Amino acid sequence: MSAVPAEQETVESLAEAVNVASDTIDQYLTFIMDNEEYGVDILSVKEIRNWDSATPIPKAPSHVRGVINLRGTIIPIIDLRQCFGMKAIEYGPLTVVLVLQVNAPDRAYREVGIVVDAVSDVYSLEADQIKPAPQMSDKVNANYIRGLANIKGEMVILLEINHLLGQSDLSDLSEVRDVLKQVEKAVH
Repeated sequence: MSAVPAEQETVESLAEAVNVASDTIDQYLTFIMDNEEYGVDILSVKEIRNWDSATPIPKAPSHVRGVINLRGTIIPIIDLRQCFGMKAIEYGPLTVVLVLQVNAPDRAYREVGIVVDAVSDVYSLEADQIKPAPQMSDKVNANYIRGLANIKGEMVILLEINHLLGQSDLSDLSEVRDVLKQVEKAVH
């Protein structure tokens, strides 16, 4: 019978602890829009880019800023402020585009860029730290919200990006504005 060295046992124990922790903790990249903090699952984030102009698309909805060519892939750029019915602002040095991998119903994955005011932080959250979005009326679809987290005394709205941007038709995101207004009223 061979003995397992103490160092190997320690490494195996740490590896097991990391695997358990990764099953119960999710990380979220948070960003700011209109002094509110929102978050997306960090695993969906492909890239964070400084704002640069996008090629406009004729007759596109106002929240579709255009497209960019990212290493040979054409990526639609969505102004999340406009989707959420927030006042338009001039893009500045903190304005960024989050390039996200979205699970779309019409194909496996696609990449979509969202313009946000600024990146905030990365938070590791356990499942019990995420509270469900408050129940709205039957007419309001809150599938866009994964949940709410209280971080350092501030409410962070965690977005379900696959529901928000996974639609085959990105032109109709108008109901998002109504859902977020109701959630903000419920939590403030």
